Amino acid sequence: MTPNITFLGHATVLIEIDGVRVLTDPVLFSRLLFLDRVVQPVNPGNYEDIDIVLISHLHHDHCDIRSLARLRGALVVVPVGSGAYLRRHARLPRVMEIEENSTIERAGLIITAVHADHDGKRVPLGPSAPALGFVITGASGTTYFAGDTDVYPQMASLPMPESRGLDLALLPVWGWGPNLGPGHMDPARAVDALELLEPEAAIPIHWGTLFPRGMRRVMPSSTGLLTRPPQQFVELAHDRVSGIDATVIQPGGTWGNHE
Repeated sequence: MTPNITFLGHATVLIEIDGVRVLTDPVLFSRLLFLDRVVQPVNPGNYEDIDIVLISHLHHDHCDIRSLARLRGALVVVPVGSGAYLRRHARLPRVMEIEENSTIERAGLIITAVHADHDGKRVPLGPSAPALGFVITGASGTTYFAGDTDVYPQMASLPMPESRGLDLALLPVWGWGPNLGPGHMDPARAVDALELLEPEAAIPIHWGTLFPRGMRRVMPSSTGLLTRPPQQFVELAHDRVSGIDATVIQPGGTWGNHE
């Protein structure tokens, strides 16, 4: 069995597992700083009655204050050092800080914070906190949400308490513009990660959703970056990793037991 997944765009994923609704890095609005959402809006039904929110790091495209303010009924799990900032700015009543390699149990799920090779500082004047990924384990399987990260060797031995193995990896394959800075994976690097992780299935995330305002007009050739990276990831995965179920889900699309 596997969880039900709804890809809401960029790094925002609804993970429905054992009756628990987990939302990652919620960005729910059509504009974010100088970025526009270039796909269909998020269906509000996909962020109703959320039980747990996982924040991988404090960058604006992963930790949006306006979006978090819509989710005050959820438990919000954040990297250590960021709780006070989010309580104050998003007025969140239930914030839990977590350290790398620490585990919490909530609503029958085991959630483990794992390393991410990425800078976590809130620019320009916010706090600095580590970037994390998360391993979520329930009776319906184990899912790895990578957040933002480059490949690192310890991906081959992620801590997965009480798990029989990794069922699903949600891996970033691009970003929001024409270039990638340090601490990110392109499609080929994401397949390097896949070879270390050895999951049963993989879904590319962090692509095709946010784009700099006006970029498509001044750089028409950049438009292909909204669609090419996930397809390249799936093609490379099928070439290099035996038996992997690598699937592209369009923003708003679903994958899992309810299909």
